[in-house]
Amino acid sequence: MRVIVTPKATVLDPQGAAVREAMQHLGMPEVREVRIGKYLEIEVEGDAAEVEPRLHQLCRDLLSNPVIEDYQLQRSEEGAE
Repeated sequence: MRVIVTPKATVLDPQGAAVREAMQHLGMPEVREVRIGKYLEIEVEGDAAEVEPRLHQLCRDLLSNPVIEDYQLQRSEEGAE
């Protein structure tokens, strides 16, 4: 399973803004926005469909801050969860 955690669209992302400014300064003036988040790969045993509801709960309780972050839970393409 893959978990992608990003700041909510309404939340300022100062780290992303700093990276955007650096990229523009280093010759990429086309860059308009950068959002910094977290990417996790989680390997689970058993049926991913059965584990998925518990992973959603962990994403809400542990891996993201629901006040300022959104998360996406994706099944790996390899099918090796």
